[in-house]
Amino acid sequence: MQTLIEDIFAISNDIRYVAVYRDGQLTSTERPGLDNASASESDKYEELIVNPAILTLATQRGNIDCGGCRFILIRYGNFFQYIAPIRGGHISVGIQPLPSP
Repeated sequence: MQTLIEDIFAISNDIRYVAVYRDGQLTSTERPGLDNASASESDKYEELIVNPAILTLATQRGNIDCGGCRFILIRYGNFFQYIAPIRGGHISVGIQPLPSP
């Protein structure tokens, strides 16, 4: 999992946080020195409870007549959160937003 996380961080310096939850195992890393970072305990429960629930709801709805669910993008106040299902779990990526004009 760590190699996957490192590969995602290498995509852009705007990647703040990466988590992989697969087969009951959570691995996550946050870029050091972030402004407005979430608490690690809060991130843990987001990955274990909130993101799986959101993916389940969106996937069930998407499977009815929308062609499924490929990913979810949430705009929190301090960052975007990209969540995508993978076999046995999900991947979650926090992304720095563009500066306000």
